[in-house]
Order: sequence, then structure tokens, then C-alpha cells
Amino acid sequence: MATPADGSPNLQVLDHPLIQHKMSFLRSVETGHRPFRALVAQIAGLMVFETTRTFPTVRVDIETPLEMTKCQRIARPITLVPVLRAGLAMAEGVLEVMPEARVGHIGLLRDEETLKPVTYLSKLPPDLAAGPVLLLDPMLATGGSAARACHLLRESGATDIRLLCLVATPEGVSRLGRDHPDIPVYTAALDRELNEFGYILPGLGDAGDRLYGT
Repeated sequence: MATPADGSPNLQVLDHPLIQHKMSFLRSVETGHRPFRALVAQIAGLMVFETTRTFPTVRVDIETPLEMTKCQRIARPITLVPVLRAGLAMAEGVLEVMPEARVGHIGLLRDEETLKPVTYLSKLPPDLAAGPVLLLDPMLATGGSAARACHLLRESGATDIRLLCLVATPEGVSRLGRDHPDIPVYTAALDRELNEFGYILPGLGDAGDRLYGT
């Protein structure tokens, strides 16, 4: 289930035992890039059940092999937007559950001196307002990249944005809450703090490097 974090009404920590079980392997320094990549996809796929809980549906008439019946289908198109490069593995996991979703891409680099994000790519569907957007980024550290990505999505017309991350910090949650107070954040873990280099503690290391063996 999703547990609201104290003092952060928009933050939901997904404390399902299976998610937490897989997070224990994801954090381990002994996990190589191939199982790390698989774990990121698996956890993202599990998280999507809670993050899509409030998606609107419509009733449709369906013919089964025996008779007609009424069913529910998601009413609006879904767009996944991974933040490159680490968000790509999360997108793979979500697409296993929702293969019909569209996929946009946002590319951000972190300036290692200022810790501020630099945009190098924004390729998004033209009608983002048509349905919900799931922004995928494994790490919510300073919050600068997530805030920038949300800003780009809003500029492109998105009105229903939800951020999915694997690990978040109080600093990142606060930053996103200040810049985009209406955007919910779903995370598998709320970690303790950032160190002086802007890395999450206890964290799981550099997600991109661990995903791709770089």
C-alpha cells in the first residue's frame, strides 16, 4: 500500500513487502548491472499499480465467449516520460504492464559544480493534456532535475503529472513540493539525506552507472 509521509502530503511511500524485498537487492553493492537493471524494471512495474489507482475509467460493452458483459477501461491515453538515462529501465518495467502507453523522453545532465540540471533533449507527444503523464526517474535527490522535468512537461501541455522514483530524499521532496505542489510523488523509499556531493544516503549509488555498467 501507499503510506503518506508525515509533513509531505503529496509523497506516497510504497511499502509493499515485495517492493521492499527487491529494494534490498537493488541497494546492495554486490548486485551487478544486469540484475540491477532487471530489479529497476520489476520495482517500477509493481509501483505502477498504486500510481494508476485514480486513473479515470469508462464502461465498455464486451462480448465474452459466452455472453455480453460490461467492463472498465482506462478512459484517457497514458504517457510515460523517463528522464534519461536511468529512467529508461523504469519505463521498460511499466511498459510490461501498460504496453499501450506512449513514451516521451527528457534528457537532463547534472552540472557537477552547481548540481543544477541542464536540458539536452525534450521529445514529447504533442497532446500531453489528453491524459495522465507518469514521469519516471529512479532518484529524487536535490529535486532540481525533477522540478525541471515537471516544468518542461507543463510547458508542453501536461495537466496530470505523477512522479515515480525508487529513492527520494527529504530535500528533493521539499523542493518539488515548493515548485510543483500539486504533483504527487510515489517512491519505494524515503532516504535519510544528501551528502556534500549531492548523492543520496544510504541510497543505491549512481543509478545510471549501475544500470549500464559504466
